[in-house]
Amino acid sequence: MSALVWIAVGSLVAWLWLLLGQGFFWRTDVRLPARVEPAEWPFVCVVVPARDEAAVLPESLPSLLAQDYPGRAEVFLVDDGSSDGTGELALDLARRHGGLPLTVGSPGEPPAGWTGKLWAVRHGIGLARARGPEYLLLTDADIAHEPGSLRELVAAARTGGFDLVSLMARLRVESVWERLVVPAFVYFFAQLYPFRRIAVDGSRTAAAAGGCVLLRADAAERARIPDAIRHAVIDDVALAKAVKRGGGRIWLGLADRVDSVRPYPRLHDLWRMVSRSAYAQLRHSPTLLAGTVAGLALVYLVPPVALATGLATGTAWAAAAGGLAWALMVATYLPMLRYYRQPPWLAPLLPVTAFLYLLMTVDSAVQHYRGRGAAWKGRTYARPDTALDES
Repeated sequence: MSALVWIAVGSLVAWLWLLLGQGFFWRTDVRLPARVEPAEWPFVCVVVPARDEAAVLPESLPSLLAQDYPGRAEVFLVDDGSSDGTGELALDLARRHGGLPLTVGSPGEPPAGWTGKLWAVRHGIGLARARGPEYLLLTDADIAHEPGSLRELVAAARTGGFDLVSLMARLRVESVWERLVVPAFVYFFAQLYPFRRIAVDGSRTAAAAGGCVLLRADAAERARIPDAIRHAVIDDVALAKAVKRGGGRIWLGLADRVDSVRPYPRLHDLWRMVSRSAYAQLRHSPTLLAGTVAGLALVYLVPPVALATGLATGTAWAAAAGGLAWALMVATYLPMLRYYRQPPWLAPLLPVTAFLYLLMTVDSAVQHYRGRGAAWKGRTYARPDTALDES
């Protein structure tokens, strides 16, 4: 058998394992678990870190202020050094729309060893703790919540006994590039962190989606959130791991009533979103980078290449293995496309998207070694060990 056949068979074996052995990551039916409304609704403080978010705030903040929550709730927006009037706009929106009480604070520039977002979260949690809430809702400034969102999150946490309940907000999918890249982003995330495994007690898999995290205040204190993860660029995953290490029970699933309103109309915008943290995900390891590139190539690029080459050269085994692997790829991607209400003909294009992600990951490493890694909104963050040495 030729090398091409062996590589194609290897890709097929990888897809069979992904299909059956990776927590059924491709299924999209992990939604908020069964819930019963509590007799007494706990006090919730909503913490929103915001840096230069004036463009999206008019769509997102009013949705938080208008939450139909039977208990007591307050919103704390932390203006992280914005230059576009984010804090003033937030106060103006609160005056015009009413609803839940809003407090706007500003922590100043983050010290060495802290990312800007987590420094803002720390300030917001500090303001909230002075009120004595039972739960904290950590949500991003570009996330819009339907009126019953907070109510459902709290009911799910109470009913399931979860210390952390997180929803992967439905990202915007309107431009051509968003249609090609965004559903795949969530698909790849679920492949890395199968949602079904996250809620299993004793499982080492832990992740959250930073746009919407409901967290018990005492669990946050036990896990030293956010101080314990102050340098994390991928802060949502780090937060979930810290809570789980502290004995907390966590749950993550796809959202039905929580949406991101942030547009990514150009490939450049999506490229920056992925590349700013991709190499951090690999712990800045050249070895992990090489393994990731090889893995992406084997799993996503080999199937169409093996099929085309096998048909062109008459290598039936290569064509058959490549074609079957590609068919499994398409079949596992279709549920995510349905969730995002996208046409099924996008599924065979997943190898193209995977190749883009491969390039984004390599670019993330290149930017890191050029000193421009993990750059976001005017700030560039050092790798964690360097940051900690400076703090």
